[in-house]
Amino acid sequence: MDKHHYHHHHPPTQSQLTPAKSSRQRYNEWIFRDVPSDITIEVNGVTFALHKFPLVSRCGRIRKLVSDHRDNAISKVELLSLPGGVETFEQAAKFCYGINFEITSSNVAQLCCISDYLEMTEKFSTRNLNSRANEYLDTVVTKNLEMAVEVLKQSENLLPLADNLKIISRCIDAIASKACVEQIASSFSRLEYSSSGRLHMSRQVKGETDWWIKDLSVLRVDMYQRVMTAMKCRGVRPESIGESLMSYAEKELTSLYNLNNKKGDTFNSLGHEGIVVETIVGLLPVEKMSVPLTFLFGLLRAAIMLDCAAACRTDLERRIGSQLDLVTLDDLLIPSLRSKDDTLFDVDVVHRILVNFSQQDDSEDEMEDGDCDGDGFESDGPVSPSQTALDKVSRLVDNYLVEIAPEINLKLSKFIDVAGSLPAHARTVHDGLYRAIDVYLKAHQGLSEFDKKKLCKLIDFHKLSPEAVAHAAQNERLPIQSIVQVLYIEQLRLRNALGCNDLDDNYKPPVQHQSWRINSGGLSAAMSPKDNYASLRRENRELKLELTRLRMRLNDFEKEHVCMKRSMERSNSRNVLSSFSKKISKMSLFGHHSYSSRGSTSPSRHSQRTDSKACI
Repeated sequence: MDKHHYHHHHPPTQSQLTPAKSSRQRYNEWIFRDVPSDITIEVNGVTFALHKFPLVSRCGRIRKLVSDHRDNAISKVELLSLPGGVETFEQAAKFCYGINFEITSSNVAQLCCISDYLEMTEKFSTRNLNSRANEYLDTVVTKNLEMAVEVLKQSENLLPLADNLKIISRCIDAIASKACVEQIASSFSRLEYSSSGRLHMSRQVKGETDWWIKDLSVLRVDMYQRVMTAMKCRGVRPESIGESLMSYAEKELTSLYNLNNKKGDTFNSLGHEGIVVETIVGLLPVEKMSVPLTFLFGLLRAAIMLDCAAACRTDLERRIGSQLDLVTLDDLLIPSLRSKDDTLFDVDVVHRILVNFSQQDDSEDEMEDGDCDGDGFESDGPVSPSQTALDKVSRLVDNYLVEIAPEINLKLSKFIDVAGSLPAHARTVHDGLYRAIDVYLKAHQGLSEFDKKKLCKLIDFHKLSPEAVAHAAQNERLPIQSIVQVLYIEQLRLRNALGCNDLDDNYKPPVQHQSWRINSGGLSAAMSPKDNYASLRRENRELKLELTRLRMRLNDFEKEHVCMKRSMERSNSRNVLSSFSKKISKMSLFGHHSYSSRGSTSPSRHSQRTDSKACI
């Protein structure tokens, strides 16, 4: 008999035993047509008018009840908590009367349980129901994955007896073994020889999945968990485990997704969905990329919505953090489910994900330091994957900061926590961070000068591009100390562009929390706040004038260079080079100029030249 026959076959209904009145009406259909009933069995409120002899010959439990009441001639027995209920007892009674019926995958679990409950074992009769049901389970069900899944499904309502009788464990072992064997066979089928004669495995066809994945989705979450745990122990591919988890989540969390699309709904009745989410997270393979990142973020959103255990959310945040270089901006925009006064997006979750990523980077650095053999070798190869990941993540974080910066309710401390969560070496360019901070300053114009200074300390102005430096120099939203620092850096770049070494290389940019003076080079920490601010404003203007002079001299230098090049093209004589050398010696590009506003050119001319000049 093939598996499809066992799977779909149901017992005929015309011989079904019903309550006592109906049983007597069908009495003539039974074997002992001329013998009246001498015992009534009640199961879940339904009574069966039967005979003691066929029952006690095969049922140890009924035999004991009858023998215990031999003096009192028991005529009615109530069977409490009978596994399988009325329908299963009917089949057991038929077996006692010798009436044939089919054992199938849909009733074998119930028959195993009721035969154990009624003690229908070999002790009381050979080839009894218990041995026949277990024989079918071991020889037929365990050889077929679909039937084993069906038996597991039927066993969900037979706990704990089905567990104690090892029905569940036998089916789980069979499912895990069959899935593993089929994957091995599938791998062998993909082996092929290349043109060079080497044996290799062809790629799996896109869209080709293990056929058992959908079958397992019918199981209850506790059964499903046990099956997947067994599969992982047997070595089923992590990708297959991941696909099964996604299929199960899609089926079980449909109501959650529908509820998520309706505003104002509560989540008090979602206990089942919460258990499903926690179970799936606990079953996730340890291997990266076994499930898509979008699925991890979906689980994280569900875990937050359902208020799952902290360990569940932490595990998801850790997994996402380990693959943060593959995350998109849309993934990080997790809606906040807190009060109205909070932010639109859940910033705390993103911060924890970034901390996990940074801790992973620190641990990798420690491992590299520990593995160093002391030979002093340094690789001249391409950038390592970890540094590439840092570059991607830094751009992702900066874009995320730009996205959340306009939120009025976003606290400065949270913004700083997210911005400063990456290692110092992660950002090679600070343009994105500067842009995010500028957006935050624009949206939060009530910030104090102290808070602005605290925020701008995140920016390394030396890592700004020339365009960003030019923008920052004119940005009135920045604190005055930051503007002065930017002007100093721009001046330094201009001098370096002109090839001048007059500026002391050891000179450090100003410390933002103290007053400083460029003219004297000394700190003035004893000045009053009013005088301090006025001094910084004056030095700001002086630096702008000096930058204007430098731009003018750079223009003159470029013009001389163009003239020299043209002269060299017209003549190859050495007189041209000699003439150019004399001009260079007369230029004195970087004399010891004062930082005051004195000069040979008027400020109005400076500003005119500056406005017509493109960004350097």
